[in-house]
Amino acid sequence: MPERITDYNFKTPIPIRFSDIDAYGNVSNTIYLTYFEIARLSYWKEVTNWDYSKAGVILGRSEINYLKPININDTIYCYVRTSRIGNSSFDMVYLLTRETENGEEICTVGKSVCISYDYESNKSIPIPVKERESMIEYDKPGLITNTH
Repeated sequence: MPERITDYNFKTPIPIRFSDIDAYGNVSNTIYLTYFEIARLSYWKEVTNWDYSKAGVILGRSEINYLKPININDTIYCYVRTSRIGNSSFDMVYLLTRETENGEEICTVGKSVCISYDYESNKSIPIPVKERESMIEYDKPGLITNTH
């Protein structure tokens, strides 16, 4: 999983809502998946212009590594990239960062396995060509492509 900011081309600001905060003033660990989702949807809209009328996307698995707490006063960003593309599934990796006096600091890293999905037939389908090519073009080098 790339853990350097320079490995990522896509960055989006993440708003911290009051409802995200636990009793200690930190972002609740359950909210991080929502932050990844916000960033992932921004990526798909801006990078791939994903056409949901042709193929949906479901999550197969998500991982989160909490490194440092994020609190209500932090200004945070999420970096996203596609790290692997198969036939019908692909991996998205994330960095959540916060602004500090010395620049951005990585607080959390994560990964999601996404699956191109047809809701009418209730099964996985090949990643649409345009979306696939957009992800490959945007996130190479370092992108693993395979079909199996």
